[in-house]
Amino acid sequence: MRNYAVMITLIESFFNRVKKKEVEIYNEFSLQHELGVHLRSNMSPSKIEFERPVTFFKLKRSDFVKAEIDICVYRNQKAPDAAIELKFPRAGQYPEQMFSSLRDICFLEQLVMSKFSVGYFVFVADDPWFYSGRSNGIYRFFRSGTAVTGQVFGPTGNKTRSVNISGQHRVHWKLVQTKMRYFVVPIVRTGK
Repeated sequence: MRNYAVMITLIESFFNRVKKKEVEIYNEFSLQHELGVHLRSNMSPSKIEFERPVTFFKLKRSDFVKAEIDICVYRNQKAPDAAIELKFPRAGQYPEQMFSSLRDICFLEQLVMSKFSVGYFVFVADDPWFYSGRSNGIYRFFRSGTAVTGQVFGPTGNKTRSVNISGQHRVHWKLVQTKMRYFVVPIVRTGK
């Protein structure tokens, strides 16, 4: 998107609708579906697609940390404009879900460097342990405002798992409802 702030405004308006209980989200699939419908209804002309594999865009799967894009946004019918990755964890697993989120951010950086104009990572949590509590290790990125950047290792299990974040991204939580909060991390191409 030429002006990534337009998409941020659309995402914020979506969460305002959730806050007013005009839209209900209760898991990641409902988030993907309802956000996609909201974008399709409020962006004209545009095309919204779900779960597109990177190979659909003639990209090599082995060059990416993930295989599929949650939501693709086209402003024209020929080339993708924005990629959106979503996370709405439902079963705790705090450090692993946080690491998976950093993997999504890395994936969006890879997409932006290859084909997409911009990427957006949207994280929703209605469990306070994602946004409050101790702020060491991987938790610091989600609870203390520490910039997400550089090599980050997996927090549990095989400690050799890592992702490399080339940009500097900060988490800024916004209140939706009583316990529900969200943040958006935009990823834009630099140097062009």
